[in-house]
Amino acid sequence: MAELAAATRPPAQQPAHQFDDLEQQHEAARLGMWAFLASEVMFFGGAIAAFAVYRFLEPHAFALASRHLDLPLGSINTVVLIGSSFTMALAVRAASLGARRTQVVGLLLTMLLGSAFLVVKGVEYHHKWVDHLVPGPYFDFEGPPAIARTAWIFFSFYFVLTGLHALHMVIGLVIVAIAAAKASRGAFTPEHHSMLEVTGLYWHFVDVMWIFLFPLLYLIGRHG
Repeated sequence: MAELAAATRPPAQQPAHQFDDLEQQHEAARLGMWAFLASEVMFFGGAIAAFAVYRFLEPHAFALASRHLDLPLGSINTVVLIGSSFTMALAVRAASLGARRTQVVGLLLTMLLGSAFLVVKGVEYHHKWVDHLVPGPYFDFEGPPAIARTAWIFFSFYFVLTGLHALHMVIGLVIVAIAAAKASRGAFTPEHHSMLEVTGLYWHFVDVMWIFLFPLLYLIGRHG
């Protein structure tokens, strides 16, 4: 029995050749992800700052345009993403405890909630298309020409910011799907689950960005 248990035990994880040990490799992975997220914060921060400047200059027009956003759908998506952060945290916690089944369940639920977010966002985009509120040749916003021009700017920001966020969501879903496949094969152990940790960091970053975008576009924007 002892020989059988030894034969079926997963092999010990070995660090890549450029690292002295697994802990050093894990720290390098975490540092790399934090550096990447810092660059993403600067990227989104610049776009958000530009939006804030335009809103300061044209508060009334931005408020009128913001009232055309679907607040209930935006609120639903906020709750969905908060839930996905919880399930992702559950998966990472399960990896640190060696609970394979809980890891897989947490990751699959995260994918389900992330996909639901994209579906709801797609519905909202469709509504904007039907209402001719997508910037382009068919853009049609009721009001004086000056207000309509500023509304065009508002919706340009809206689609750029939410579109970039949705793109990050799609990338995150692909990464989570890869992590789920690895988790189902028992790749993550209490000693070796840095890939799942950095995946969680990325997913939480995407969720936090929405927490900033939702009040900026849907709540603060409609008052002015």
